[in-house]
Amino acid sequence: MNGMSIGELAAATGTKVVTIRYYEKVGLLAAPPRSAGNYRLYEEVHRERLGFIRRCRALGFTLDEVRELLAIAADTERDCSAVDRVASGHLADVERKIADLERLAAELRRITESCRGGTIGECRIIEALSG
Repeated sequence: MNGMSIGELAAATGTKVVTIRYYEKVGLLAAPPRSAGNYRLYEEVHRERLGFIRRCRALGFTLDEVRELLAIAADTERDCSAVDRVASGHLADVERKIADLERLAAELRRITESCRGGTIGECRIIEALSG
């Protein structure tokens, strides 16, 4: 039986072995067949699926969103509006996080600009953080 070891799959995809095992455990990646010596033998389908998962994760999709996208992708005749719904929902989450980070940056900018030097007892940043 041909196939690659988990180490080879990890190297081919830039994924840690522990992550591959985790994806198997949570059902994102199917367990591969085993060799006569009881070693896992991963096939091209595993590499492709893991690549898809990694690209989704790099874009910040949650594991549940990845699971949903994998299920949608498996039905090649399905209307793609379900993918758009998942991606649009994720984009809205990302945009909310960006807005939160922009507010956080503005507040940090405000308190750091109030620094006039001196001692901790006179520190405007400590004062602002203390409420």
